[in-house]
Amino acid sequence: MSQSQTSFVAPLRRMRRLRRSEPLRAMVRENHINLDDLIHCIFIEEGITEPVEIKTLPGISRFPESMLEAEIKELQQLGVRYIMPFGISHHKDANGSDTWNDDGLLARMIKTIKATAPEMIVIPDICFCEYTDHGHCGIIDAHHHVCNDVTVENLVKQAVCAAKAGADMLAPSAMMDGQIRAMRDGLDAAGYENVAILAHSAKFASAYYGPFREAVASELKGDRKGYQLDCADGRQALVDAMLDEQEGADILMVKPGLPYLDVLARLRDRTDLPLAAYHVGGEYAAVKFAAMAGAVDERAIVTENFIAFKRAGASVIVSYYTKQFAQWLAADKQA
Repeated sequence: MSQSQTSFVAPLRRMRRLRRSEPLRAMVRENHINLDDLIHCIFIEEGITEPVEIKTLPGISRFPESMLEAEIKELQQLGVRYIMPFGISHHKDANGSDTWNDDGLLARMIKTIKATAPEMIVIPDICFCEYTDHGHCGIIDAHHHVCNDVTVENLVKQAVCAAKAGADMLAPSAMMDGQIRAMRDGLDAAGYENVAILAHSAKFASAYYGPFREAVASELKGDRKGYQLDCADGRQALVDAMLDEQEGADILMVKPGLPYLDVLARLRDRTDLPLAAYHVGGEYAAVKFAAMAGAVDERAIVTENFIAFKRAGASVIVSYYTKQFAQWLAADKQA
């Protein structure tokens, strides 16, 4: 049959019908992103008087405690509702004991945020890496191994201290076995049964954390591969996450985010709990530096990354881009 005699059979299902205009695309859009989905990370350093730029995270700074109130007010005006504070301590020791001091940096940060914006949901990182002089997430023995059970005991003390200071939710990230059950029991026994736990359930030993090391002035020598997940292991990540669910976690998180969307999606099929993804420093820096070089449309690619998390099953996204995303939305309203 010649080409002129070939007849085209029109498709019954034309997928492009609902793609031909933005109103049509919006009508059937499966996932959306707004500030209710985003947690903002903030770095607070004691002993400084001016913000310190984090060179590996352009646009992000460590704030002095004296400026925390003003920054929280600005975030509140932008519509940011959820905040995860990280402390850069100048009172480090082998145990990270400042974290369970009622007058320590962790407690002071939480109290300042809640006093400034009582309705803001404060979700502090619960770990020791920013507060130990060796940079590990717990107590180390003579062989430089992190001692799981003693570290968990100290995590409970830190969790109770944070709850007492006014934290609404805790984000334990040490990846110690049994930490969620111990913290849940400790919080309940101390009268903080309503304080929720957002567990870093599937936290991988990742090269994407590089910028975070500068952000928190980490003094880590070596690595955390002895307690964080191997990047090659997807099934182990699911086991870790399901253990956290059994131990009483309220939200399960996969960290980092984009390199582990497969884990996030598989976890979504296994649990009905809310899921979170952590858009970590290396992911932020990759986009930011590419945008600074003119290689990508920054807002478009950030939005696409956020939607990828939602599509894979996340209800919550922790990101260093939260404030800038809020600024973009505020600019849209003024336009």
